[in-house]
Amino acid sequence: MSRRSLQTSAEGMKKAQAALIRNSLTQQALAEELSISRQPVSKFFQGKPVDRYIFVTICEKLGLQWDDVASFCSLPDVDDALSASQIESLVQTVREKVHDNIHRRCNLIRLLDKEQPIKLESIYTDIKILERVTGRRWVSLTQLHENSDKNNIYQKRVSGVEAVERYNKLMIWGKPGSGKTTFLKWIATQCNLSQFLSNLVPIFISLKDFAQISEQPSLLDYITTQLEECGVVEPQAVLTLLTQGRSLLLLDGLDEVRKTELNRVLQEIRNVSTRFCANSILITCRIAALEYIPEEFTEVEVADFDHQQIIDFAAKWFQSQDTLKAERFVQKLFANQSLGELATHPLLLTLLCLVFEEAEDFPTHSSQLYQEGVDLLLKKWDAKRGIERNQVYKQLSRQHKEDILSQIAWTTFERGESFFKLSAIEQGIAHHIQTSLEISTFLKTLQVDTKDILKSIEAQHGLLVERARGIYSFSHIIFQKYFAARKIVASPPSHTQEAFQNLVSHMSEERWREIFLLTVQMLPNPDDLLQLMKHQLDSLLAGDETQYENAKQLLIDCLNNSSC
Repeated sequence: MSRRSLQTSAEGMKKAQAALIRNSLTQQALAEELSISRQPVSKFFQGKPVDRYIFVTICEKLGLQWDDVASFCSLPDVDDALSASQIESLVQTVREKVHDNIHRRCNLIRLLDKEQPIKLESIYTDIKILERVTGRRWVSLTQLHENSDKNNIYQKRVSGVEAVERYNKLMIWGKPGSGKTTFLKWIATQCNLSQFLSNLVPIFISLKDFAQISEQPSLLDYITTQLEECGVVEPQAVLTLLTQGRSLLLLDGLDEVRKTELNRVLQEIRNVSTRFCANSILITCRIAALEYIPEEFTEVEVADFDHQQIIDFAAKWFQSQDTLKAERFVQKLFANQSLGELATHPLLLTLLCLVFEEAEDFPTHSSQLYQEGVDLLLKKWDAKRGIERNQVYKQLSRQHKEDILSQIAWTTFERGESFFKLSAIEQGIAHHIQTSLEISTFLKTLQVDTKDILKSIEAQHGLLVERARGIYSFSHIIFQKYFAARKIVASPPSHTQEAFQNLVSHMSEERWREIFLLTVQMLPNPDDLLQLMKHQLDSLLAGDETQYENAKQLLIDCLNNSSC
């Protein structure tokens, strides 16, 4: 009998039959629930050899311990096993053969509009991990509003490497562009260089590439093929490595798998994880991209960059240029609160570095920079990597998406809410759907509701983020302000005057200052708005002196920032 098989003992068959009755199942029903054919189930209850993975899966479904029902003679014979020295020799041989492949695939990365790829070690900044996914926390609106560190309230950060050392099966969640893939490549590279987990063989897999193979191989066969292409042709080498728990499986981009392939890919991951449970397995996925996670995986989240991480990243970015450039970048960055907040997002920090690299300054009209950030998250980031996502709102144009975000931003900002409940978002989405007959008809046909659209926006673009259970915010407060300003700028001509009047009523309120500046920058011709602001200023002349002076300074700043 193959050592990959197990069979039930006479006593085990009795236990299995009792468990079948206890679970109100037939053999056929059991096979259907496990999505396998009837044949291996029948063999299991007849005491015939069954594939080890299927044997264990059947036992788990019946609530049995597999080693309590397996025949003793079907268990691996220790005398047949490879010796420890032979296993170590195999591990080192395979590591040597995969070294160049891992180096080629993982040690070079491309950063946005950089003409040439760069070495990973020249730019990599250690990521921090939150050991609790932010959207799963039970935190009140009041707690979120009162805490200055809005993204990581009550959260302890640990280094990414520490998390990998602590848990051998990790589901790593993160916002778009948060550095998930870069981290996985860093772990692969460090393992490859014997700097980390040097007793394991690193195996880096793009789940998108795996899912798109027309022959639909098993994950085990796919891994075997990958290693064979590296020259690993020793008999049963891959099976031995996996059975002995000597591989580091790095599965990147579960969110990039098409919906039609997702269940199959998840099943393949479960098969390998269950059958070869001693191996270290890391999976990356965008937050909110899917609901089901294999039970044995620990979920963590990539944290936003902190102050020191931003400084470290900038130092590496500008290290080959003027040595003072990084210092000037950091100084100007943190002098602008909104830009400093954007820099906590690694992808947007990369954008800021690219912008500063050209002129050693940031644009006077900050709306241009925010627009570029929005473009990056809405479309360019996926497009640059050749990713086409399953969109429940695929027929929504870029403008429709921005209109939805603008409606949510305006409504919540006007109410003074930087954090808001799910219902506020659903109202904003529903409002846009109701006012667009074309979209409304399309979504009703697909039976798509507002929650489906929200999850797509959150998972695919990261512009809205669940901060606690049922409580959301824009990923950065400046995006809420940007979209609120866009709501005014995009008002139809028949409502423009009303929108301007509504805005100028807040002229003496400090928190609206950036909305005014962004609006005049974005308007092709802000004369009408500036004129209304002048009238509003005149009306404040006889009132509170402080309010008048604040409004006066705002008008001056708006005149200096206008696009005309």
